[in-house]
Amino acid sequence: MQRLSRTSQVVAMLARYRRAGILTGFDLSEAEEDPVDGETDELAERFVADLEAMGPAFVKLGQALSTRPDLVPASWITALERTQDDATPAPVDDIEALLEKELGVRASKVFSEIDPEPMAAASLAQVHRAVLRDGRVVALKIQRPDVACACRVDLDVLAGLAGTADALTDAGRRMRLADWIAEFRKAMLDELDYRIEAENLERFARHLAGYERLRVPRPLWDYVTPRLLVMEWIDGINVTRISGLRRTEEDTAPATVELLRAYLDQVFVHGDIHADPHPGNVLLCPDGRIALIDLGMVATIPPRQRERLLKLVFAAVDSRGEDVARELVALGTRLEDFDESACVREVSQVVARYSGSARRTSEGRMVLELVRRSTECGLRTPPEISLLGKTLLNLERVVDALAPDVDVRREIESHLQSLMRERLRQSLSPTNLAAEAMELQELVREAPRKLSDALSLVAANRLQVRLAGLDDSRLMENLQKIANRIASAVVIAALLLSSTQLMRMEAGPTLLGYPALAVVMFLVAAVLGLMLVVSAMRHDRLARPVERTGTE
Repeated sequence: MQRLSRTSQVVAMLARYRRAGILTGFDLSEAEEDPVDGETDELAERFVADLEAMGPAFVKLGQALSTRPDLVPASWITALERTQDDATPAPVDDIEALLEKELGVRASKVFSEIDPEPMAAASLAQVHRAVLRDGRVVALKIQRPDVACACRVDLDVLAGLAGTADALTDAGRRMRLADWIAEFRKAMLDELDYRIEAENLERFARHLAGYERLRVPRPLWDYVTPRLLVMEWIDGINVTRISGLRRTEEDTAPATVELLRAYLDQVFVHGDIHADPHPGNVLLCPDGRIALIDLGMVATIPPRQRERLLKLVFAAVDSRGEDVARELVALGTRLEDFDESACVREVSQVVARYSGSARRTSEGRMVLELVRRSTECGLRTPPEISLLGKTLLNLERVVDALAPDVDVRREIESHLQSLMRERLRQSLSPTNLAAEAMELQELVREAPRKLSDALSLVAANRLQVRLAGLDDSRLMENLQKIANRIASAVVIAALLLSSTQLMRMEAGPTLLGYPALAVVMFLVAAVLGLMLVVSAMRHDRLARPVERTGTE
């Protein structure tokens, strides 16, 4: 009943914004024509407020939607970026009770002091400054009670609605909402397990060890549970609150450049993208170093996709529009109405406009614009591209807050060039060359024998091509369904014809004034016909649109 009630609430909320283009995948027939800017902004703000009122899962959904210009109108992205994740702090007595439940002992046996006022309070958790018995100052992140259960119910509801939308709507079939919600669900469930966040903190600290001006808090594993994370305390101020006077007195440019390079390394070298990028997760420490916090949601990029993304961004900052389009097509999925020439033209125009602008350009906005234009041309891009664009956009905001004079584009292009040179050097290393030589040796050794076997089969007229699994394929299943329905229709027709002939009989028992056998046969035919129609309506689905990946 709880899930049913929650489903009705979500459906009612989405229905209020259906004509605004939410989750329609640029189906312009679903959106209002020529909306007034003021009305659009007001509607977007109401949508964000409704998401915040629905609970933490929908707050995170709003933040995730802000990275998907292919799912929501571009004018709504700014409003969704301001989605707030604030909540009223829980009393310190409740926090101590939760700590006792997680640690198995009284909080006073582990902590000598816990600041009753949280440093941050969100819908999922709140963070307190605390002091361990040995004197170490730590940050204590504790999850609110019953949050995980409520989030799982909401995620189940979203998954069910996304599956229904994929099955019944054109926008769902085009955008594969169920796949996106499944990825969102996995990321959020990972965020609810603080052991995963502790692993992310350790991994990022290890990857950033070579950057002296960057810091990541270390977790204290003795006090880490699924709902509790105790980590090293880092003094610092949010980069969005830095005054102009401090920027004047302190040279923050070197640390800012290191932050840019470190994020690029995380994406293109280590394959990690912070799935909740926000300037609020970056602190400027008193010693001038930059600290990265809140690494609960981290997306992983496979190596091959990592290579493609590197080529895409490098081509974009180098103003090679056609190369950008080629990499987008290779990464994405071509829908049935994909127009390749239009895609190349639109992508090239976006790249040329950003590269030719006299003002300071935003690489993050350019990537998000590329996603939007590609979607309009019938190309479904992977969510990692949108997430990369969002990450670059937030990095640019951090740079503006820390060191506005840093040329983001030049630094990105310079570092990407060094990454490309390093990839080339690694590909020409003795180890890689030896492995490729061994594969080539095996190919040369086996090729004559395999060619001889193939020619022998052709000469003896014994060359065969087998299609494995045809008997168990979906084609055979559908053919069997067709045969069964034709047979059922023939039986129903025979019963109907027989019942009409028997109506002329005057001998034998009657029912309601008609021959009983004829009435029974007619009722059986009617029931079978009704069952056949219901079965067809329930189980027959529209064929999926023809889609091809970049490798097909």
